[in-house]
Amino acid sequence: MARALYIHWPFCAKKCPYCDFNSHVRTGVDVAAWQAALIADMRAEAAVAASGEPLTSIFFGGGTPSLMPPALVAALLGEAERLRGFASDIEITLEANPSSVEAANFAALASAGINRVSLGVQSFDDAELRFLGRLHGPKEALAALETAQAHFGRVSFDLIYALPGHTPELWHDRLNRALGLGTGHLSLYQLTIEPGTRFASDVRRGRLVPLDDDAAAGLFDITQELTSAAGLPAYETSNHARSGEESRHNLAYWRYQDYAGIGPGAHGRRGGVATVRHKKPENFLAAVARQGDGIVEVRVLGVHEQAAEALLMGLRLTEGVDLAALQARFGLPRAGLIEENALGRLIALGLMWDDGARIGVAPPGRALLDALLADVVADTLVAA
Repeated sequence: MARALYIHWPFCAKKCPYCDFNSHVRTGVDVAAWQAALIADMRAEAAVAASGEPLTSIFFGGGTPSLMPPALVAALLGEAERLRGFASDIEITLEANPSSVEAANFAALASAGINRVSLGVQSFDDAELRFLGRLHGPKEALAALETAQAHFGRVSFDLIYALPGHTPELWHDRLNRALGLGTGHLSLYQLTIEPGTRFASDVRRGRLVPLDDDAAAGLFDITQELTSAAGLPAYETSNHARSGEESRHNLAYWRYQDYAGIGPGAHGRRGGVATVRHKKPENFLAAVARQGDGIVEVRVLGVHEQAAEALLMGLRLTEGVDLAALQARFGLPRAGLIEENALGRLIALGLMWDDGARIGVAPPGRALLDALLADVVADTLVAA
């Protein structure tokens, strides 16, 4: 059963132009109402997905969870521990923006139980931060990072690269600087133009011209080279860590383990069942008041759909996937999971590997991941 818990806080001070996450700007938030609703949602999920095993990870995502009052974070963690219990080495992560206002809460958040923070730095360049719609500046980001490292045992931060105008020389220098800041984990994302975002509108109107694919692929190669040399190799397509510093919570997703998701728009997986909460905050609150939880959809996943999800998630990891374990888990033959001819062709091209027990994407193939997955995942799974 699920040993990972995701809690979604849907509010932001401002919607960034590249963001397609479930985030909302509101002039005011009734903290007491949200505490009651999130605890009710947590209790309802715990009653359905009861497990005798304690939680090993909790992740506060958003939105901007660092806007949550520390007392609210403490109340939610207290209820989670009461309902499920905590493993002695539980990882409790909170996503944070590096503004001075939010960094001022880091000590209180650490006291509430947060032991890992993920900072949405995105860039240390002032012009790029303005382009990305961020509310902080470079000095604020560095100060927040220093404060976070003083209060939390583990710190990660995000950067966005492959922006218009990014050159190999520029990204080489920027990434080297980031690697010298002493964190054990980095999330390095290429700028993608997501449907429904302001950037998507800008591209459609000719106001924004994204970096071309070949140039972006070159920057991806630089990323792999520099992070590996610094001892933070990729363990997932966009995530890099020193050994032991990997995000245990996100590994639960990528290894296709069960997880509970509460709060607006949160997804969950439990025992072959997919759960989805209402996205709009007001609809979520209304659902909790009406039915005791925020669920808008509960759907039983077929075996083929589960297997497809497991492959699509697992092949993002540098460790790859254990096909024998997937065969046993889903009762499917190897030929029902992968296209052998496609796999053989991709291995011959040096884009994938097969060591007899596991298959995975080789470093040269990581920049082509989506195309490789479309080729290698069995047609019967894709059709499902």
